[in-house]
Amino acid sequence: MNRFPLWKNALIAIVMALGVVYTVPNLFGEVPAVQVLPNRPGLKADTALMGKVEEALKAGSVRPNAVASDERSVRVRLSSTDEQLKARDLLQQALGSNYIVALSLQSASPEWLTSLHALPMYLGLDLRGGVHFLLEVDMKTAIAKAVERTQNELRGSLREARIAYGGITRQGNDLTLRFKDDDARKKTRAIVEKEFRGLAMRDDEAGGEFRLTLSLTPAELKRIEEQSLQQNITTLRNRVNELGVAEPIVAQQGPSRVVVQLPGVQDTAKAKDILGRTASLEVRMVDEEHSDPTSLAQAMAGQVPFGADLVLERGGRPYLLKKPVLLTGENIADAQPGFDSQSGQPAVHINLDGKGARIFKQITRENVGKRMAILLVEKGQSEVVTAPVIRTEIAGGRVQISGAMNTEEARDISLLLRAGSLAAPMEIVEERTVGPSLGADNISRGINSTLYGFAAIVVFMVIYYMAFGAISSIALASNLFLLIALLSLLQATLTLPGIAAIALTLGMAIDANVLINERIREELRNGNSPQASITAGYERAFDTILDSNITSLIAGLALLAFGSGPVRGFAVVHCLGILTSMFSAVLVSRALVNLVYGRQKRVAKLSIGDTGWSKSDAAA
Repeated sequence: MNRFPLWKNALIAIVMALGVVYTVPNLFGEVPAVQVLPNRPGLKADTALMGKVEEALKAGSVRPNAVASDERSVRVRLSSTDEQLKARDLLQQALGSNYIVALSLQSASPEWLTSLHALPMYLGLDLRGGVHFLLEVDMKTAIAKAVERTQNELRGSLREARIAYGGITRQGNDLTLRFKDDDARKKTRAIVEKEFRGLAMRDDEAGGEFRLTLSLTPAELKRIEEQSLQQNITTLRNRVNELGVAEPIVAQQGPSRVVVQLPGVQDTAKAKDILGRTASLEVRMVDEEHSDPTSLAQAMAGQVPFGADLVLERGGRPYLLKKPVLLTGENIADAQPGFDSQSGQPAVHINLDGKGARIFKQITRENVGKRMAILLVEKGQSEVVTAPVIRTEIAGGRVQISGAMNTEEARDISLLLRAGSLAAPMEIVEERTVGPSLGADNISRGINSTLYGFAAIVVFMVIYYMAFGAISSIALASNLFLLIALLSLLQATLTLPGIAAIALTLGMAIDANVLINERIREELRNGNSPQASITAGYERAFDTILDSNITSLIAGLALLAFGSGPVRGFAVVHCLGILTSMFSAVLVSRALVNLVYGRQKRVAKLSIGDTGWSKSDAAA
């Protein structure tokens, strides 16, 4: 009567086995480690980088416990903090500025678990310690800068088309152009439709003047706001890398805010300095007179010609560049990845503002046949992104960068070019620092509260429901294992609100078993046999359990949809806990009851508390 089919028992066994496998890594703790991350587009954390890391450590007599790589980085596990610091210095010296070498903590779980992608949960800032910033983007300034850029570009376009106009006035986000005749206004409309998409146009006449009013469309306003936010996020991501943080978090929160969390960083002043820095783009001419192999070799040896600078390309190729900077990144309006129209190879398309377009046109007109270098300048260091030969004069402010790059590199370079500086100012609206000792104390208190709560529930259930209470406690423990395993599998970040949600989940999960046990008691009081009472207890309690968990799940989904920050972290654990509690309370506990009572043909009595009596099956 109370037996599951073989497939259901096998399913429960497999799920529980996987739960144990993915929970275990959280029990091994963490060990000192070093994490190596590429700091330039095109560089990858592959086996070649792993080989360089192993060679550098071997040369420095450092024996790592393990060296592994993933899609983002190479991770080196060490046995002590002294070796961790020594390894960091060795790797920084061996790899140079192309890679970030960050101190971190890695799980001490065995390699065979890691090979199964059984990894521990990440610890949030409130558990590990570090710096938290909440920054808000000034969207009004971002839109104002876009309108100003459009105004400057429009002046240049009208000047090149030799269209006479009485002036451009700006009022809010609207631009008004004045003309003496309607023919000039029609020509201007044609230019706007062709070159300035995203602008709505409106004609009117006043005082004998023909006017054309331009305003940003709602879709264009939304695009500017989204692009400004994403550009600022990209810029911040690039900047926090200098802090050497192993697992930084730079994420959007709402339509105009950015969360920056730097685990392990305690120097708030330095973090602010990094976040406030700027990077830029420069256009300089290659020194053709000193570009022969002999001059380059002498420059690499330290003999740089007067009036030139030695700058390396991303691949290490040297260039001698003339010192004058002809164009800077301040004149970049936009940069997007794309493809070369002739070769079909990945490329980066850059749009310059009006001033930049005029300067670039003059540069290309005067230097046809010569090589021009485009540099990315960040943290005081220059790097040649590309150095093409100028084939003809380039007008219109549209520049294409192409060369030995794939689609991913083109996207990364376009992001770097856009991220040379913040698209709009950002204000720190929230700031807090969590010390490592406080984080450790939070972990200890959170784990202890969960364990003490679990122990109290077990004691109560065993005293009140006896054997069925013990079975419910085992099911509750399986719920805890499954929840932690699911969080680990999803690589969720555990925070204090998450620990609170785990404790709450335990309390809510036991409710289902209480309902089942009380329903079985009620069936026994009605004179049903023990086997029939078990079956009726689980079947008739299921609807109530399902209804109560659905209402709790709806509340959790509402928190997940409309909450932010810690509220969302709580909601994620809460929703997952509801799903695991349904599985453990109904299936796992029923499987255990079946194991104890299901194979007995005659059950005279159930150990379920003070009403644990019933008639025998024979008398029923």
